[in-house]
Amino acid sequence: MSMVTRPEVAAEIVDVAGTPVALRRRGSGEPLLFLHGAGFTGQWLRFHEALAQGADVIAPEHVGFGATPPQDWLEDISDLALHYDDLRATLGLDRFHLVGYSLGGWIAATYATLFPERLASLTLITPVGIQVPGKPPFADLFTMTPAALFGTIFNDPANMAEVMVDAGDVDVAVHLYEEQSTLARLVWNPRYDRKMPRRLRRVSCPSLVVGAEDDRLVPNEAAERYAECIDGAQLRRIPGTGHAIIVEQPEQTAKAVLDFQGSTR
Repeated sequence: MSMVTRPEVAAEIVDVAGTPVALRRRGSGEPLLFLHGAGFTGQWLRFHEALAQGADVIAPEHVGFGATPPQDWLEDISDLALHYDDLRATLGLDRFHLVGYSLGGWIAATYATLFPERLASLTLITPVGIQVPGKPPFADLFTMTPAALFGTIFNDPANMAEVMVDAGDVDVAVHLYEEQSTLARLVWNPRYDRKMPRRLRRVSCPSLVVGAEDDRLVPNEAAERYAECIDGAQLRRIPGTGHAIIVEQPEQTAKAVLDFQGSTR
């Protein structure tokens, strides 16, 4: 496993309708809101930096994740979608590019069905939240040890050190438990949105779905399912990747996103 370096971008706290939200922002160009997955929080990743070479990247942390505290009003994914429209208004964004990874893909897809007029483009990266007939929505990560989880989401461990945490550290363990509790609150049952396929017909912006070559956390067919349900959506897979695609191939995945967004102008 190689050691990797990443730029440091400090988080700022922004009040969003009474909720303190931690976000990092860097880059120039058209605004791009990136919604993270169920982990890899508290960091400006090489993926973020690669995106920032071609966009004004805004990377908030979900309620109950990272440095954004839990809130009593949070019950499901739609609450986060509405919350991010409040963030949009707070930041004074009109139309923007929306990119969601994993859990963030579910949130982004939900946002796109509620506020299609707000989006210049939509990109879903190894998204969860849609049912693939005959297959579980995702592997049971709630019962996995950190080692088993990383072994499931990474096909190539070369860049794993970028996001490794010390689960033996009490503070880290408590934080991971808090994030897992928030995740369970959002997706415990059901682990997908039954209404998603029909509602995706509302998405009206250019859309891209980025899938892994071999996703062992989420069925590979989930990417196809999303692409099939969004009118005109493109599907692209990044070779040599698993679910942790943004860490395994950060530059290549970011390039796919930026190239697609450039083609929509």
